[in-house]
Order: sequence, then structure tokens, then C-alpha cells
Amino acid sequence: MNSKIAFRGLIILGCFLASCDGLSEVDRSPTIDPADAHTPPAAITTTPIEPVPGELVEYIVQSGDTLRAIAAHFNTTTNEITQVNPEIPFEVTTLPPGLPLTIPAYFLPLRSSSFKVIPDSEVVYGPSSINFNIASEIQGRPGFLNSMSDYLYNYTRPAWEVIELVSEEFSIHPRLLLTLLEYQTGALSNPSPNESEIEYPLGVIDPFSKGLYWQLIWAAGRINDGFYGWRAGTLNEFSVASGHILRPDPWQNAGTVALYNLFSEIYSLDDLNFIMGPEGFQKTYRDLWGDPFEYEIEPIPSNLLQPEIGLPFETGVIWDYSAGPHFSWGSNLPLGAIDFAPPAAEGGCAQSEVWITAPIAGTIARSENAAVILDLDQDNDERTGWVLLFFHVEERDRIPPGVEVEPGSRIGHPSCEGGRSTGTHFHIARRYNGEWLPAAGTLAFALDGWVVEYGEEPYLGTMSKGSITIEACTCTTSANRIIYEFP
Repeated sequence: MNSKIAFRGLIILGCFLASCDGLSEVDRSPTIDPADAHTPPAAITTTPIEPVPGELVEYIVQSGDTLRAIAAHFNTTTNEITQVNPEIPFEVTTLPPGLPLTIPAYFLPLRSSSFKVIPDSEVVYGPSSINFNIASEIQGRPGFLNSMSDYLYNYTRPAWEVIELVSEEFSIHPRLLLTLLEYQTGALSNPSPNESEIEYPLGVIDPFSKGLYWQLIWAAGRINDGFYGWRAGTLNEFSVASGHILRPDPWQNAGTVALYNLFSEIYSLDDLNFIMGPEGFQKTYRDLWGDPFEYEIEPIPSNLLQPEIGLPFETGVIWDYSAGPHFSWGSNLPLGAIDFAPPAAEGGCAQSEVWITAPIAGTIARSENAAVILDLDQDNDERTGWVLLFFHVEERDRIPPGVEVEPGSRIGHPSCEGGRSTGTHFHIARRYNGEWLPAAGTLAFALDGWVVEYGEEPYLGTMSKGSITIEACTCTTSANRIIYEFP
């Protein structure tokens, strides 16, 4: 039987079993310029569906895996996994990479290919990006990216600087962003772009994402939603631009799922299958930089534990816990940030004289555009080890880069500067080796013993210390008030 016909029959059967919607809906996703479309193969390849519920299958732990996420990927439970793998420690955070597990799997239909396109470490702005020079890679190639610029943060900036800013802000590997630009429009190799390619250098025709910076913002958000959705076990399917439903293969890695999440919004199922195969996006990557897996490192070690971190306040000063777990950067996953605000009789963006302080020793690796990066391993590089991001830090009195700080050192004042803000506050999030970490769950944010817990939706949630619990709220009441007091 023709494999394409067989697969479409599988889609119909899968939707009968799973009550899928939208196969015939009009596509509302951003469009791709037809000149940039890629020719798909004649047939669609998929992983065969396993019919036996609870069948025991082998799985090798990947860097960053948690028990909860693996259970979600295989549609099973953590209890079922630990029953057949009693060697798993009860309180482990991240599992040891390379550990073989036996998983009771409950497979769902419409699974994607198991082919891995890119390692996780080539997605995040982590250690493998340290020796990558964005400017020289662009300037040494004939493509139109060489002459591009964009206006942001009050300056017109060359393309390499725009890419560097997006890489830093979203923590996305610049090598990945350059590969996307080359794959979509030949930005590194094509010296004669058309008007559409100049306006939309990622080929995503969307009037709200015009220009290099906003095209990259669009892509970075979808990469992070895919990467961290898979890390957390909350992403279980893609709604493909052609109206189909596709589910990630349970053995897949977060980096490849991130690309599925990006490309599924703009390509049909036929095109998506080609792009995510060895002759699609990965071939462009190999042509530019070589085998992506030659750069692979394990960014998240076994049983990662947060160092002891205090509260980022001066002692005796009252703050409000104003927002629970929400987006680390922009409006994309993970829900890795929390907010604090100085109490105020009225809301709004009033200038504040209270100080944000360093909750742990480190070095200020970056201080610009309302952001301060505190590097805890003191190598002055935000791509390695533990770092803390402080955002909405007022320019007035903001600490400069390169300064070594101790717990309690003043960093700056909370404000409304940077991004969207309706009231004076600051935002704090964590990264490890370039990866954003969720604020709650397996490796919860802990500040002076106050442990963060999720709410029913972003920006809600609690912090608990012993028998005391405070609830996030944009209000200012005793229920969300916190004060740093040494015992």
C-alpha cells in the first residue's frame, strides 16, 4: 500500500479514537512565501504505533530528563515507572544521563519520527556557544544578512548584534538562529534577496513580525515553548499548519521537539516531515557547521540542586510577592520567573528608593536594557553554570557589569523599565548552563527557605516556608507580604 495513503488512513483512525478536531480547518498561521517552500518527499514516514497498553519498553535517560516528564512522554505515571525501576532515588531531581530505564508505555496515535535533528545543547545559549563568533560568521559569507540592520533599544544595530541580543534575552544558541535564517531564505548565502525576504528574513509572512528582530522573536518564542514544554512534560501534540495533529515521539529530545514546535506552525505535514528528516533542516546545519551532534554536551547533570540563595532584599524591608511562576522571558515557557514589588498606596509606575540586592555571591556578567545577570560561578560568562536574571531594574543606580558582589550588595531599584509593566516591581529567574529552569515543580525556586509553588495559571501561586504560606497577588496585603529577617 502507498505509504502516504496508509498514513492518511491512520490519521482518520487516530482522530476517530482520539476525537481530533481541525483537520479541515482553514489555516490561520503565518504564511510562508511560496518561493521559500521546500519540496517534500513522495511519502510520509512515521513510527509504527504500538498496540499493547502498558508494554514495557527500554528508554535511555537524556540530559535534563525528570521522572515526571518521562512519564508524560510515555502517557504513563511516575508510580508505574518506579515500580519497575526501584533503583530510582525517591527525591532525585534530574535523572542521570545514560541511565537505562524500563517504561510501561501507553502509546497514542499520530506519533512523529524518532529521528533526532539537533542536540539540546545546540538550542540553548550555553557552553557550546562560547567560541562562536556571530559577527565573523555573518561577515565571512556573501548573504544579504551581511548588510541588514534593525532598530531596537534606541539604536540601529547590525544583524550580528540583533542576533546576539535575541540569543542573550531568550537564551537561544546563535548558531541555531543563523541556521534558521539560512534554511528559510538563504540569508547567509543569497546576496540578492527579494523584497519579501528583506522584510521577513525568516520567511514568516506576518505583519506583526516584520524585520529581523521581530522575526527572530517570533522564532525564539516557539523554540522555547517547544523545548521547555517537552522538558516539563506539558507539550503532548503539535497542531500542524495543514490542520493535522502530530504527537512527539516519546524517545525524542527537547531540541528536536523545539524545532517541531516552530516548523509545525508554518508548514504542512508533508513539508514538516521532510524538514525534520536528514535531508531537511539538519542538512543545512551540516553544510554550515558540520554534524550538530559533534558539538553535543550534557548541559544538565544528574540530580541538579540549586545552591542556597537568600531573598534579594535588604533586611527589615517589606516587599509584596506580586507574581507567582510565569514566563522567564517574553510570553514563552518555561514558567521560570517570579516577581516582587515594593508596597505602595497606589499602583502604577512610581519611582522607588528601595533596593534589589544580591541574594548570593557572584559577578555581574551583564547589566543593560533593564536586565542584570548575576553569575554565581564568577567566571563572568552567563552561558555557564548558575545565573540569576533580574529584570525591570531601573537604569538609575543600576550596578555595572564586571562587579563582584556579596550577599546583600545593592543591584538597583525596581521599576517599570523594560518590556510591559503596569507597576513598579522586579522579575527574577534562574538558568543553568543556558537553560531556563521552571520556578516550581521538581527543582523549585527556593529563596531563604521560601519554596515556590505553581498556581492554577501563570502569575498565580504561593511561596511557603515551614508553616507559613503567602500567595502571589498584585495587591498589597498581609497575605502576600514578605520580609527578610535574619534569625
